[in-house]
Amino acid sequence: SMSNLLPAISRRIPAAVTIAGSDSGAGAGIQADLKTFAAHGVYGTSVITAVTAQNTRGVQSFAALDPGLVAAQIEAVIDDIKPAAAKTGMLANAGIVRVIVEALEHYPDLPVVIDPVANAKSGDALIDAEALAALRSDLLPRARLITPNLPEAAALTGLRAETTDDMPRVGEALLALGVGAVVVKGGHLIDRADDLFMDGSRSEWLSAARVITRCTHGTGCTFSAAITANLALGHELFEAVVAAKRYLTEALIAGYEVGDGHSPVDHFYAGTRFPTNERVIA
Repeated sequence: SMSNLLPAISRRIPAAVTIAGSDSGAGAGIQADLKTFAAHGVYGTSVITAVTAQNTRGVQSFAALDPGLVAAQIEAVIDDIKPAAAKTGMLANAGIVRVIVEALEHYPDLPVVIDPVANAKSGDALIDAEALAALRSDLLPRARLITPNLPEAAALTGLRAETTDDMPRVGEALLALGVGAVVVKGGHLIDRADDLFMDGSRSEWLSAARVITRCTHGTGCTFSAAITANLALGHELFEAVVAAKRYLTEALIAGYEVGDGHSPVDHFYAGTRFPTNERVIA
């Protein structure tokens, strides 16, 4: 009988793409990004740059994918699904950085959030010196926003980045490299977790209490992915950053214990929400 036929609700939701490494432990990287997109009611797509053998204790090994395959993934995703925002995470080597730069030239209007990942939470290196140089010279000028932690900011600028006093100077140096805006993250500060947002015309401190937890795996990935999701939802850049910091703080507070090392944050602390109900996790 016809009563067994249910019409689907046909609707469009905004999409985002993450260009990053796979984390087999699923606490960081592509997996954290996809969870973050989903938590914001954004359709997540992924371009995998590298496959890591990784858990909460660290990165045991990784293999970078062929740069041509990375480029093919970017084109496949963007041509069909047309994400409204993109982010980059682990980029592994200079060849991959270069093909990403080339591929993104075809999509000049796509806002790109760059998380200049240098090390995993465990301290394991995820990028080489040549790739970091290529990131600085070729990809940074394409960035709508870059989200370095203090060690990453120091590596990119050659400046000391250890205290809150260092952060404005490092931010200025990053803006001078051609990025649209920067959030210098204060997660490595001793006593606070204050971030500094700078876009050349405004400079704003974002304060948050430091959450005492060992559930910190994937925090950088999650923060940049949340900004990207908020951009895909149509939010202004600064508002997207503020909302992402709020989301990450809540996810840290709600973190759960997985494995023996750095456990992940809880991306779904608010339950899964759909954009028909609320546009963004507040």
